[in-house]
Amino acid sequence: MSFKSIDNNDIVAFSRFLSPERVLNDEEHRQQNSHDQTEDLSICPELVLLPRNTEEIQKVMAYCFEHHIPVTPRGAGTGLSGGAIPALGGISLDLRYLDTILNIDTDNFQVITQPGVITEVLQNAVAEKGLFYPVDPASRGSCFIGGNVAESSGGPRAVKYGTIKDYVLNLKAVLPNGRLIETGANTLKNATGYDLTRLLVGSEGTLAVITEITLKLLPLPTQRLLLLAAFDSAKNACLAVNAILNAGIIPSALEFMGKDALICAQDYLGDSPVTIPDAVQAHLLIEVDGQDKELLFQQAELITDVLQPLTTLEILLAEDHQQQELLWKLRRVVGEAAKKSSIYKEEDTVVPRAILPELLAFVKAVSKKYGFQSICYGHAGDGNLHVNILKGNLSDRQWQEDIPKGIREIFAYVKEKGGTISGEHGIGYVQKNYMDIVFPPHTLALMKGIKQVFDPKGILNPGKVFPEENS
Repeated sequence: MSFKSIDNNDIVAFSRFLSPERVLNDEEHRQQNSHDQTEDLSICPELVLLPRNTEEIQKVMAYCFEHHIPVTPRGAGTGLSGGAIPALGGISLDLRYLDTILNIDTDNFQVITQPGVITEVLQNAVAEKGLFYPVDPASRGSCFIGGNVAESSGGPRAVKYGTIKDYVLNLKAVLPNGRLIETGANTLKNATGYDLTRLLVGSEGTLAVITEITLKLLPLPTQRLLLLAAFDSAKNACLAVNAILNAGIIPSALEFMGKDALICAQDYLGDSPVTIPDAVQAHLLIEVDGQDKELLFQQAELITDVLQPLTTLEILLAEDHQQQELLWKLRRVVGEAAKKSSIYKEEDTVVPRAILPELLAFVKAVSKKYGFQSICYGHAGDGNLHVNILKGNLSDRQWQEDIPKGIREIFAYVKEKGGTISGEHGIGYVQKNYMDIVFPPHTLALMKGIKQVFDPKGILNPGKVFPEENS
């Protein structure tokens, strides 16, 4: 696939659509937009554009469509699959200025927002109105809600509340040819035509540029309790997940952290509220929420009773907000801590929840086979295991040739067990060459056909998702 290189005429045209100070081709801005949080990858765009509204995006896309210029939409750059990396050059369409919460509807429990709003800012704004947006990725303090929609984000609270696809009611988006579409309606029910909203959620910026998002909200839980349970084996920690659910309790979070993950987080932070005796091999972080604190204490007691037969070594109850934040901080920084310790790859496997103990054992066996260190943690409540593979002392040859073989073995096992290769990070640039494990050629051809309908010239986030595209 060949595209037009950007020249001075294009820069002049973009400066008319936006303004010259928001059309950037200096080295500093190009480098800033050359990477996200995926490994150590960096590919510079030719130009960075900073639109302020939907109309400007329409003009940019119409021009790029006419002149065959590739465009990569970009949010906060916190992604872990290379989705925001301009793989084939062209334009990085930076959406940071579309950062307004347009309306919080307290009567209908909805919020309408632009894509450049930080997720935690959105959560705090609706919480002030007594409302709750529960989708809670680890990078919530920096990621954009538009990127969450594009990648179909989940997070710790998916076990009780679901992922972002369960909250998006309606989208406004600009097609590659510059036309504006609205995908649904601001209603809880919609059986009118094909579900274009769900099609765009998780489409990774390959079908349209999302410019406005309507989200469903819930009543705000006013009470929370958090438990940290220690186990003498990772297997028992995983088995405890179904034991808790079978007892009739649906926690708002059920997070797994292997011993290596917790140590990595502690080393990164330099301090920790948790000691890790030699016998401890894994922890579960278990949160319950609601309106009645006494009921939550009853649930915490029942959880403790359920865990005892699984050789729990210690259960720490964090009742106040400060203690809870300290424990959550440990969990949220694991990925960042792993990245600081070594060049790494982060895999985002997901299996039916009961298979999680088997998946963990298989990952460790593959780690041993190929000689790499794996730090495992993730959302045990929904079977989503994050596997951080550290380069450490591996040679460049081992990293480039052997590690992909190990990853392919893990992904093939996941597929065999009824799972898939990404639960919430997307496919993007780094996972596309594994898509053949999950889908046969005719299914991939169907997906490419959908891409062709939306983007017949292939200009929108090219080089992503499909394995044969410039791989």
